[in-house]
Amino acid sequence: MAYLNANIPVTYAQIRREYLYDLKKHHGEVEDCIIFAMASITGRPILFHAIMENGAIFYRLPISAFIQRGFDVQEVPRPRLDELELWNCFSYHPAVTSFDILDGQHGKYIGKDKKWHPGSYLFTVDWAHPESNILDTDHSEIPHEHKCAHILALDDGNYAAQPNNRLIWSIPSFTVKNEIPNWKVQTSDWNVEDSSRWRTEDTDNFFYEIEEKKHD
Repeated sequence: MAYLNANIPVTYAQIRREYLYDLKKHHGEVEDCIIFAMASITGRPILFHAIMENGAIFYRLPISAFIQRGFDVQEVPRPRLDELELWNCFSYHPAVTSFDILDGQHGKYIGKDKKWHPGSYLFTVDWAHPESNILDTDHSEIPHEHKCAHILALDDGNYAAQPNNRLIWSIPSFTVKNEIPNWKVQTSDWNVEDSSRWRTEDTDNFFYEIEEKKHD
């Protein structure tokens, strides 16, 4: 698992030029870029690193700084950052995965505006605590607090980062039910080594027996 910075699938995009000038000028302009990595800082949105055609690299820009190649910047909506990405990073330790089952698939997320926003899957960012000797002050491994971020290329030209409970995927050969599930948040800490229930026999047998503990 990476610390702070992580590679992501290379994404050819356009950057809104005002983000290169601290939002002070060049509004409504874009230039081509390649987004190649991300930074994960606890309590901050996912921040992306991009290289420009002049060879310069700009670090730590939010997902709202980018639009897709082939789109006219004047025609691409400008939602707020918090409308494109619902949650901040949960730790300094991100895991980036491209799930095969979602590769190239279409989906839609429900936004703060109560509307559905369609797009295509790119990759997923998830978080965890790195090791037991570091104090865990994050929420990444609390069952009812955990969220991942699926990165989408939206049909309107923007990008978005949304968790599972805001997304519905469309896999034509399988997702045949048109419904929004009414599931509940998962709150259980699962554990198969509950010592109150069982123990192994006290021998050197390779195929040892397992005994259920008797309770009074």
